[in-house]
Amino acid sequence: MMDNWIYYVAALALIILAAWVIKKVAGCLLKTLVFLVALAALCAGYWFWVSAS
Repeated sequence: MMDNWIYYVAALALIILAAWVIKKVAGCLLKTLVFLVALAALCAGYWFWVSAS
């Protein structure tokens, strides 16, 4: 009986840890994606400004 209880506690801790890690990684990836899109927009604007002159 005690082995099953320890197994379920360990599985629950692993699920919580995995959710936390996914949340951190997803947040970082989203920030990186937004930064890259903003950088690409700035580069495109500069390119059109230089080519227009």
